[in-house]
Amino acid sequence: MTQFADLSSPQVADLLVGDRTPVLLLPVGAIEPHGPHAPLSTDPIISAGMCARAAERLADDPAVRVLVLPALPYGVTHYGEAFPGAVGINAETLHAIVVDVCTSLARQGFTKVVLVNNHFEPEHVTALTWAVDSLAEQGIHTGYLHLLRRRNVERLTEEFRSGSCHAGRYETSLVLADQPALVDTSVMRGLPPLIVDMPTAMREGRTDFVAMGMDQAYCGSPAEATAEEGQSTFDTLTELLIDAIRDLADQE
Repeated sequence: MTQFADLSSPQVADLLVGDRTPVLLLPVGAIEPHGPHAPLSTDPIISAGMCARAAERLADDPAVRVLVLPALPYGVTHYGEAFPGAVGINAETLHAIVVDVCTSLARQGFTKVVLVNNHFEPEHVTALTWAVDSLAEQGIHTGYLHLLRRRNVERLTEEFRSGSCHAGRYETSLVLADQPALVDTSVMRGLPPLIVDMPTAMREGRTDFVAMGMDQAYCGSPAEATAEEGQSTFDTLTELLIDAIRDLADQE
């Protein structure tokens, strides 16, 4: 059993008296358009998929006991507001939810939580790092797997490294590996490549998909997506997450 919310209250209490260090994973994402082919829930699917795989890999680990918290699917999402389906919360709300959840857990003795995020809109990422800083001020050292750090980016796919990867080959492959029924592959195969350097566009002040030239809310090459690439990428993401789990578990 890897889902925290599936435990009974006495089972949760037992986690704190065992020899293994409990580490909880909080999947984070956003509900927003991912092209005409992929689900609004693409980001939460990827975060939850990483968490599930890491928890399964560490199920029999003698040092850590890893459990996955209920996902936080809503995030700060302004870039996709021109398209139906974008459901956003503001940065203050995201910050408050993460701080409140982690503080509640810490009061019970669960001081080790890793945030696992796959939505990279700048204001959203800033809210999460703000939450980590706020928790640290309370003496709660929360882990955060920041996939945009150079050392992590370099281990991911060419499309991800290019910055032209919203609902493209990278993300669509991951959904095909985890929830293939949610991808409209007939539409996906007909989408032409669209190269948009999103980080550069953001620095230039273009803060929505339409202004970036993404008139169907995607960029990259979704037609090239495969479940095989998605599974390979999940393997890498899971390794990165396990490293973050062990780093946090080792902290006093």
